[in-house]
Amino acid sequence: MRGTFSFMTTLLFASFLVIAPGAQAQKKGQNVTVQYGTVIQKEKVNLNSGAVPRGAVVGGALGLASAGGKSKKKKARNALVGAAAGGAIASSSQGSTQGMLYTIDMGSMGMAQVVTDQTEIVRGDCVAVEKAGETANVRRISSGYCQPDNAAAVAAVAEDSAEDADECLQAKQMVVDATTAQEFEFAKAKMSLLCDD
Repeated sequence: MRGTFSFMTTLLFASFLVIAPGAQAQKKGQNVTVQYGTVIQKEKVNLNSGAVPRGAVVGGALGLASAGGKSKKKKARNALVGAAAGGAIASSSQGSTQGMLYTIDMGSMGMAQVVTDQTEIVRGDCVAVEKAGETANVRRISSGYCQPDNAAAVAAVAEDSAEDADECLQAKQMVVDATTAQEFEFAKAKMSLLCDD
């Protein structure tokens, strides 16, 4: 069920008090940033209500499906993919629209609030917040990434972390680009493998 919730990860960045450069990778015109922090609070929210913080960007596969500036044909296809994705989630989670608002201590970078339909992350988890353009992903990672004493080691693996985030982004794009049910299911499985903790 964990993979189901993270399939349609809807991330909303409510606030970054201070944003510092993170790990970055450049592929297919995307700029991926990866930042690390510790979850200090989690609160249930209804993803369809007004309880979601303002200033949000949509993440996950549905964020990629937004078709601003694209052809009518592509907009229609993306709407169908989005509907299929939403239907898959609704059926497997029995219509749940519950998500979590996570407050993340980003150390010297300040605090961040992330809203996602992933509910498995718990208080005290070290997480990577991966953002590319208008889409994002959050995943649990080794607590070593959140320990200030490991800053040099974290910097040494920054390129690898950015590549992992970019692979997740590309897997999400495969979901959007799927034109058959078989392609969609394959892409969904690949996205779960590459984007979840």
